[in-house]
Amino acid sequence: MNISVVIPVYRGEVFIEPLVLRMRDALPKFANKYEVIFVNDGSPDHSWGVIEILAHKYSWVRGICLRRNYGQHNATLCGIREARYEVTVTMDQDLQHPPEEIPSLLAKLDDGFDVVYGSPKKLPQGFIRNLLTANIKRILASVMGVPSVRNISAFRAFRTDLRDSFRNFQSPTLTLDVLLSWGTIRFTSVQVNIEQASYSNYSFASLIRVAILILTGYSTMPLRLASWVGFIMTIFGLGVFVYVVVIYFTLGSLPGFPFLASIIALFSGAQLFALGIFGEYLARMFDRSMDRPPYVIHETVGK
Repeated sequence: MNISVVIPVYRGEVFIEPLVLRMRDALPKFANKYEVIFVNDGSPDHSWGVIEILAHKYSWVRGICLRRNYGQHNATLCGIREARYEVTVTMDQDLQHPPEEIPSLLAKLDDGFDVVYGSPKKLPQGFIRNLLTANIKRILASVMGVPSVRNISAFRAFRTDLRDSFRNFQSPTLTLDVLLSWGTIRFTSVQVNIEQASYSNYSFASLIRVAILILTGYSTMPLRLASWVGFIMTIFGLGVFVYVVVIYFTLGSLPGFPFLASIIALFSGAQLFALGIFGEYLARMFDRSMDRPPYVIHETVGK
């Protein structure tokens, strides 16, 4: 089997060479032809210099330097579009995804699946972060139309020809897993040994932004939620009207200012919630109408 390994790099100066050394030992055991593509995503350290040195040292190492930081998924998309072989493997730079586990993913491809995720046998982060990540993965799986696959991760193997389904995609905001679902529904996952990362480039705020992007960029679910909120508020308003009429004819007086203020605040909050959802969709439309590219390549190194 011939494989292309795509690795986005950001602040990965200390990880790249040890990762290449492990690749050097692991890849010949299960691949006939192989390449490792490092995509420098505007890293502010000396990652690109290390990639250049390794690309000149090893013929199977290639480097792509982007003009600025575009994001992990954008950088990975760049590497996928440059892949030469029939199977593409994506993984993180920080040695969290062991190269020795790649054969476990490839074995599932041989079973007829098109995309295989490597899910950790033991969750590598803390409880709260793992809980938040798990919920984001559930949202993503639902948007992808494959809710049975919830072990989505950056450690994945898939058939390279799936990129044809998103060949013309040009939005600067993207989620790679959703793009893969445009070409197939044959997803699965396999448990692998995921090592503990020393740090993560994703903060809690970043994870929340990812969830919002997934929901408003590839799904109409929030719009339906806004419709349901409006419907519920309408029913509630009718209930309040009936309550006021009953109070007027039984007690001869209407509720006072606090009651009126609370009702106004409740309905105003619902309206602002719906407007916020509409605003997110308008922002996605604005991004795509500008026709900005998902990435721009500055230079390349390697054969």
